Amino acid sequence: MAPEPSLGREELASAILGVPELTALDVASEAGVTIEQIRRLWRALGFPEVDVDAVYTRADVDAVLQIFSTVDSGTLDFDMSVAMTRALGQTMSKLADWEVAILVNRVEELAADEGGSRTATANRMLGEINPTFEHLLTYAWRRHLAASVSRMEALGAKEEDLHTTHVSVGFADIVEFTALSNTLDDTGIGDLVEVFEARCHDVVSTIGGRVIKSIGDSVLFVAPTALAAIEIGEGIIRVIGRDPRMPDVRVGIASGSVVTRMGDVFGPPVNMAARLTAVARRNRIIVDAATSALLPDNFITRRLPGRPVRGFGIVEPLAVSRR
Repeated sequence: MAPEPSLGREELASAILGVPELTALDVASEAGVTIEQIRRLWRALGFPEVDVDAVYTRADVDAVLQIFSTVDSGTLDFDMSVAMTRALGQTMSKLADWEVAILVNRVEELAADEGGSRTATANRMLGEINPTFEHLLTYAWRRHLAASVSRMEALGAKEEDLHTTHVSVGFADIVEFTALSNTLDDTGIGDLVEVFEARCHDVVSTIGGRVIKSIGDSVLFVAPTALAAIEIGEGIIRVIGRDPRMPDVRVGIASGSVVTRMGDVFGPPVNMAARLTAVARRNRIIVDAATSALLPDNFITRRLPGRPVRGFGIVEPLAVSRR
């Protein structure tokens, strides 16, 4: 079999997006909007402004028309549409990087086996995978949207401000990650972080919490109750810290009111949980006084010596164990 013709980077991008043939002015003209509105939407998606070059496709015009259909109907104003576009852009950027990182090794294997180029192999693989993945993307979004609406409805029954809720916040991080990463090659570091994040995500989801974000060697999660947060911490220690193939971990948990914005959480409990994690012992959970007060009687808390915690003054964390 003759090898497939090689595709360059631009050809691969065109195969995914369609042929770029429009400038920003063309898109603005065809959509009936201003060039500044196009610039704002493009920046919100996470791309640098390009006014002169023809980098846009007919799909870009369709996307702008769909965005402005919600604006013209009065459902959203333009600033809200930009905010939603920014949320979508940030999420899709990470998802696309994640997808490519997962597939790259398989692309190289197939290209070597078939004697073709990596770009041609990648193009064929994406053509085979993406239709199914696009359906799954919509399915997952609807599932998470339903869950988010349910949380908001439950919160509305108890809180006046739907952006503020009382939760337990946990941080879990790898002990001495910097020193550990210096002993690993790039592949080893990537594999370690991937396993850490995957196991944390599984534990948090199984117990009913939510992973808010992963930051390399640490994971931020929220749980509806202090008990659930402790069970999550115990689970993370069990599947990571107790695994001889994995490094030790530390978990800090704090409870209180947090503000939810743009898929993230903010407030004193978030800051406190992060500070507590920094002083926790290996494969141990430490909590603040608010969390300790919410735990059932089958837990024992032991007050640790007070220590200065940036932003909070002298804090006496508590170690947690079961009776």
